[in-house]
Amino acid sequence: MSDVTFEDRRFSPDLVEFHDHAKAMAKSVGYTASLSLVKQLAQLLRLRVAQLNPCSYCLILHSQAAEDQGISKARIANLPSWRESTLYSEQEGAALAYCEALTIFDQEKFAAAHDAAAKIFGEQELAEIAAVVINMNLWTRLKLAQGATPISA
Repeated sequence: MSDVTFEDRRFSPDLVEFHDHAKAMAKSVGYTASLSLVKQLAQLLRLRVAQLNPCSYCLILHSQAAEDQGISKARIANLPSWRESTLYSEQEGAALAYCEALTIFDQEKFAAAHDAAAKIFGEQELAEIAAVVINMNLWTRLKLAQGATPISA
């Protein structure tokens, strides 16, 4: 993200202790964390949350992180329409459906998405998928609230 700078237009997140807690959570399950989950899958989930909560900061950061982890530009660009594509595996589709159901919460849809994902992923992987999605929802909402705005250089 060296070619883009950001300005907090609403408030500095460092005014509250919550920001420190969010940083600790990011170390645990953020894009630089070491998880048992396949790195590319975790990155697709992060990017999908950023798309669903349209966070400029997160979209720019996680699009670049996806490329850095070897995800093709086509798969990055096609992510919003993953259901209409064969670029994603059955595992990725189950995880993305879970991600969407948790991000845009609907109790019935979430239960069905969880059950479908639980048929594909073990308990550890599913817990990591949930943690990645929850962490990204926290960060997208924090960045939206603080007004993290990309600025022309």
